Amino acid sequence: MESKRIVILGAGESGAGAAVLAKVKGFDVFVSDMSRIQDTYKKLLEQHDITWEEGQHTESLILNADEVIKSPGIPDTAPVIVKIKEKNIPVISEIEFAGRYTHARMICITGSNGKTTTTLLTYHILKKAGLKVGLAGNVGKSLALQVATENFDYYVIELSSFQLDNMYDFKANIAVLLNITPDHLDRYGYNMENYVNAKFRITQNQTEEDAFIYWNDDPVIKEKLQNLQLKVQKYPFAETHKQDVKAYKKDHEIHIETLGDEMIINEEKLSLHGRHNLYNSMAASLSARLLDIKKDEIREALSDFEAVEHRLEKVAKVRGVQYINDSKATNVNSCWYALESMTTPVVLILGGKDKGNDYTEIEKLVKEKVTALICLGADNSKLHEFFDGKVPYIADAGSMKEAVIKASAAAQPGDTVLLSPCCASFDLFKSYEDRGIQFKDCVRNL
Repeated sequence: MESKRIVILGAGESGAGAAVLAKVKGFDVFVSDMSRIQDTYKKLLEQHDITWEEGQHTESLILNADEVIKSPGIPDTAPVIVKIKEKNIPVISEIEFAGRYTHARMICITGSNGKTTTTLLTYHILKKAGLKVGLAGNVGKSLALQVATENFDYYVIELSSFQLDNMYDFKANIAVLLNITPDHLDRYGYNMENYVNAKFRITQNQTEEDAFIYWNDDPVIKEKLQNLQLKVQKYPFAETHKQDVKAYKKDHEIHIETLGDEMIINEEKLSLHGRHNLYNSMAASLSARLLDIKKDEIREALSDFEAVEHRLEKVAKVRGVQYINDSKATNVNSCWYALESMTTPVVLILGGKDKGNDYTEIEKLVKEKVTALICLGADNSKLHEFFDGKVPYIADAGSMKEAVIKASAAAQPGDTVLLSPCCASFDLFKSYEDRGIQFKDCVRNL
């Protein structure tokens, strides 16, 4: 009998990992990437004797697949995907594929904002408590590669809506949905409902033995839950205590309630500050308690966790001005959280590749807190259209160096210069990481 043919599109972290797992499981594997494949991934593919191509998609080698695993970055509208679907070849994600070959417990985290911090925080708690745990999805190593080469009992997985789109039988034992705000609408036909449905796929296949942790006060989540009959055990969190809420704050203490048991954490002991981080800490604590991790171990892990790079990261204080790198804020809601946590006047650097943004969400905070706006993008017309006349000073910058110099000139001692762009980075930078690194370098050179 001929072995099943698996074709993998995209040879980044997820694609290369899926290829290794497919090979280990005895499939006929072929990897195709429209771009150049990084040397580390080429080496990995060659070590496992996997055939690959780069810079093209050879249809004769792709359209004979029994199943296709595609990189989350490839949209359904890509010509090769359209042809694959016309031939009724199933298309799945790397996470879906990996899930078939492990009985590990899955703690899966999604949301428009905060998912990386919450994923890393949850992983930190579990690892510190001595669990055999892997970190996967948008952070850490490919889940498929870990399933092929390691032997973990638990995985903490950050999932984007793009990954969830191609997941069907996979099940989260603990699903976390932090929030839903308009993001990536360009990938969802500018239809918010399509994006909401993608996020809620994190609950698919869950039973009454599983847990669903979510933000109780998110209007989008609330509305969607009214129309869904979920069998799962629900663990909502919120800033204040209401009926059925399982994690909340009261008098500078955080209360975590699971299965008839309560844990209290002093808010001042948390290493992460700001309202959004309060929610992230609640979600991670609920997950940890549901896995029977001791209260003292959770408290200790919450107090010594180090914040995520490019997310409200303090860079330096120069001439009395604090510079903060929030390059990971690639949507409007992320910028809202950043501005909401500011206690000083702000010089805000924003702009980039607009994904159909609506800036009304931050308008009130910008008027209250922002003294100057530096627009950093290849095309800033939409930003000017919205913000002109609403802040005392607006300037354009065509490079990070120019943006930092203009922000520095506009800032007074005691102010904060905040890079929180609201947009994707691909117009002027390779990635949000590249944008954040350039910002930090320019600040240190002031």
